[in-house]
Amino acid sequence: MTNAKVGFIYAHPDDETFGCASLIRELADQGGEPVLLCATRGDAGKTGRLGEMTREELAVLREQELRTAGDIMGLSVIHHLGYPDGKLKDVPRAELVEHIVHFIQSHQLAVVVTFPEDGVSGHLDHIAIHHATNEAIFSGRCPSVQKLYYNAPFEVRNSGEGVTLKIQVEPHWKMKAAALRAHQSQVFSVERVFGDLEQMPNQAWAKEEVFMLAWERGTHWPKKQEATIYDDLI
Repeated sequence: MTNAKVGFIYAHPDDETFGCASLIRELADQGGEPVLLCATRGDAGKTGRLGEMTREELAVLREQELRTAGDIMGLSVIHHLGYPDGKLKDVPRAELVEHIVHFIQSHQLAVVVTFPEDGVSGHLDHIAIHHATNEAIFSGRCPSVQKLYYNAPFEVRNSGEGVTLKIQVEPHWKMKAAALRAHQSQVFSVERVFGDLEQMPNQAWAKEEVFMLAWERGTHWPKKQEATIYDDLI
């Protein structure tokens, strides 16, 4: 069912590139139209080797970086909420949920991908997005959604327990590296996580994008393994 809409809901420009670039590219190559909701403009981040800039200048730059990365990955839509970076926990939950519900309804998403409960890195913005996305989907106001996936936390990756879907990065590495390079302001984070982008990372966890199916048509944590994110869609 490659015409089903898949949406990615994240906190900062680059979250989707780090965790989902290969998946997004595969969806686009299969004729899908993956879409992204980004809650902040990343204006509290570092500027890498680009020198000092104001928060507003950084916000503008990071939007541009995300657009470039999105074109490389094959994102058909990028929607920004524009909340201050690092402040999502202070946004009223109902307000954030409302935005997510509207995004899901606007695109009639069949599948949603977002952060797990620990936000992968423990970042409070990531955790806020996790809870708001859950609340939106479980509210009953997003009937188009059939499946909700999380990026697998590191302990799940290591144990393999609860993993539903794995996307191999190696066939897409040149693309993913190019998308990561697009986030020039975040070069130090990129280098810390992936090392030299001229070569495929050696770390086992960097060789796969790993996802857990948290919910499928009313069932929480269905125990299954899938070949694609489209498996068993109605």
